[in-house]
Amino acid sequence: MPDKPHDYCGIFGAFNHPDAAVLTYYGLHALQHRGQESAGIVTATYDEHHRRPVMPLHKDFGLVLNVFDNKKIFTEKLLGSTAIGHNRYSTSGSSRNPANIQPFRVHYRDGNLALAHNGNLTNARQLRDRFREEGVLFQSTSDTELILHLISHSKKSGQIEQIVDAVSQVTGAYCLVILTDDKLIAVRDPNGFRPLALGKKADGWFVASETCAFDINDITYVRDVKPGEILVIDRNAASEQDMQSIFIPRQENTPTSGCIFEFVYFSRPDSRIFGENVDKVRRRIGRQLAVEHPLSSFLLNKYPDKQPVVISVPDSSNTAALGYANESNKLGEDCRFEIGLIRNHYVGRTFISPGQESRELKVRTKFNTVRGVLEGRPVIIVDDSIVRGTTSRHLVDMIRKANPAEVHFLASSPPIIEPCYYGMDFPSPKELIANVYDRDVSRIAESLGVDTLHYLSPQGLVEAVKFANQSDMDYCTACFTGNYPVPVTSGIDKDENDLNG
Repeated sequence: MPDKPHDYCGIFGAFNHPDAAVLTYYGLHALQHRGQESAGIVTATYDEHHRRPVMPLHKDFGLVLNVFDNKKIFTEKLLGSTAIGHNRYSTSGSSRNPANIQPFRVHYRDGNLALAHNGNLTNARQLRDRFREEGVLFQSTSDTELILHLISHSKKSGQIEQIVDAVSQVTGAYCLVILTDDKLIAVRDPNGFRPLALGKKADGWFVASETCAFDINDITYVRDVKPGEILVIDRNAASEQDMQSIFIPRQENTPTSGCIFEFVYFSRPDSRIFGENVDKVRRRIGRQLAVEHPLSSFLLNKYPDKQPVVISVPDSSNTAALGYANESNKLGEDCRFEIGLIRNHYVGRTFISPGQESRELKVRTKFNTVRGVLEGRPVIIVDDSIVRGTTSRHLVDMIRKANPAEVHFLASSPPIIEPCYYGMDFPSPKELIANVYDRDVSRIAESLGVDTLHYLSPQGLVEAVKFANQSDMDYCTACFTGNYPVPVTSGIDKDENDLNG
């Protein structure tokens, strides 16, 4: 099982560009970190032979580069100037069900419709039970299919009205890109759990989970899709002002709730989400960690001739570690940021190792230590989070073999104690290392094999993110605090279905 949390999906949409499918391909490639199990693209075009609009679709298991490795897919199949695409990560129980690969495409009474989804619906069980009682047959185990059924069963006239009706009936986290025969529609849930951005290139419009998908395509970021916004892009959209913008109200007494873990770990540091640059926020998180847990003076008192080194666990904690080292020095804590771990970027997800050392071997194929940096010196490891702790334990063991004077571990997030129901996959609560050791930090430190362990406080994390972020967004910290901003269906079992987009 993975030892890091996973975001379920990345989505991309392109409208009114002659290379819509190719740009979507590159956009999905940039969003590969948000899902590596499957990928798909669907386009909207007109079949001159049969004289009707059609939506050709190509999707399969694998990474983007593997799924779309034949150029003929783009020159002969995925034709048209409009497209949507999806990268998928799923819960393990149904990851090999091809019916769950997105985008989903249907033909119903009002035409063709395709949809890609990032998030989790918190009322999925209720909706599924309702449809089952009505005799609806399901093709997949994904909660994304529920949105399609809500659209097709809507009594409203017109696809836009049906989409508004459908998303008004779901709760939880969802960012959607929806393709009709003549429109691209972007939807973000009223609480704004997941990021979604709008961009422009020439006369084309684009939507993506993160702006790194714009950068690879030389697309200009325009703005974020707002929480609760349904943004309709059609041929009349010469400018942003020409788009139809409809808003879904938030549930009563629920705040905006951007996932704070997007800043901690999920999003690429070169992306802009929730109105702010991820790199800038992540550095601020590292600085807050230095304020809460200064270690260098203490270590220099013990080892006056050995300057402590701060190292990251590449790549997700690089900027937080830089922020920690820089702020420590500003506070008079003499330390130096060093590259102490080297990451091998060519390790495939299909690597299989025999025997009981599987996890350790996987860690060794992914990371290696720089002995000259670590040997004989106090080492401060900065990582973004600790989930099960198995990978952290093996990393510490590797670092110990380089003979450092001491090893101290800092997490730039609080202890993870609760599951997420808004589009993020964690192990069950009983598998989380914080719960295994009853949230006793000293016992967790002992299990990891470090001299000391320190977490960023929940308050410190929120303060760091809000300090750097100039928007008025509030953030969800449920995985750290158990405070769920949107009610979750009583008795929901995340493993019962593949409850993700």
